[in-house]
Amino acid sequence: MAEQKDWGVIAEFENPARLLEAATKLTNEGYKDVESWSPFPIHGMDEAMKLPGSKVPWFTLTGAICGMTLAAWLQWWTGKVDYPIVIGGKPLFSWEYAVPVFFELTVLLSSIATLIAIFVLNKLPRPSHPLDKVPMFRRVTDDGFFLSIESSDPLYDAEKSKTVLTELGGTNVTLVEE
Repeated sequence: MAEQKDWGVIAEFENPARLLEAATKLTNEGYKDVESWSPFPIHGMDEAMKLPGSKVPWFTLTGAICGMTLAAWLQWWTGKVDYPIVIGGKPLFSWEYAVPVFFELTVLLSSIATLIAIFVLNKLPRPSHPLDKVPMFRRVTDDGFFLSIESSDPLYDAEKSKTVLTELGGTNVTLVEE
């Protein structure tokens, strides 16, 4: 039988304030692969865990710029190059009549880029997660507050991590296997 590999350690905290305090102390000690789990967003958690800003808006901006560029090129190409017909002395290309197409393609491609970014950056779809095997973790969507240290963290040691989480006020400290 293959040997089980550690995914990390998880601990439960009694309330959001204790969770925030523990996350702050863990990141200040140098832990990097720390994750907090709660049924609602906790104000200040991003700063406590020293998380960088989201990359999704950059994907959205890139999609919007591509959409605007594609729309401008499409309108110019069809009006001036592919099908040049002068109607009533109007120019072959004018940006005014192209604004609806600019808008529509900008919105379409930015929303598609956003959706792709969300799937790629969150590694979705993910049919199962190692924490799904931990019975107490089911409470995270109701009233549970959890903090985990993943085994990929440079400071990770199973016993030391369990001790650290216990010292920070964590209860039900559990070793999670993949």
